[in-house]
Amino acid sequence: MPKEKPKVNIGEVIRSYRSDRGLSQGDIERRTGLLRCYLSRVENGHTVPSLETLAKIAEAMEINLADFFPGSDTAGDRETRKMLGELSEEEIRFLAEIKRYSTTLSDDDKKLVLAMIRKMATITPPVQRKVAPRRAEY
Repeated sequence: MPKEKPKVNIGEVIRSYRSDRGLSQGDIERRTGLLRCYLSRVENGHTVPSLETLAKIAEAMEINLADFFPGSDTAGDRETRKMLGELSEEEIRFLAEIKRYSTTLSDDDKKLVLAMIRKMATITPPVQRKVAPRRAEY
C-alpha cells in the first residue's frame, strides 16, 4: 500500500510561526542547537524533522507541538486564539514574557503576582497637569 503524502507542509508551518514571532533562523539555531542550514532545508521542504526535533523547534518558538498540525484544535484552542486576536502585539509580548517566568513560580507566588497586578490596575494614575509654556523674556 503506498504511503499517503502528508497534507501538512511542516516547513511552511514552521516558517509561518517563526516569522509571525519575528524570529530568524539564527534565533531558532541559538535556542535549539539545530544548524541554520538544517532549518532552511526543513522550511523549504527538503527535510522532514523528527517529532523530537519538531518539539525542540516548538519550544524555541514558545508554542505547543500540536500547533504544527491542523485539525487538532479544541474549543479551548479556538477561544484562546480569539482572545489573542483581540490583544495588541505589545500585550501578547508582555503576556509571553510573564509566561516565560511564571513556570518557575510556586502557586503562592503566582497568586501574589496576580494580586499585585490587580492592585496596580485599580490605582488610577495621577492626573497630569498641563503646564503653560513660558514666555520668552526680552
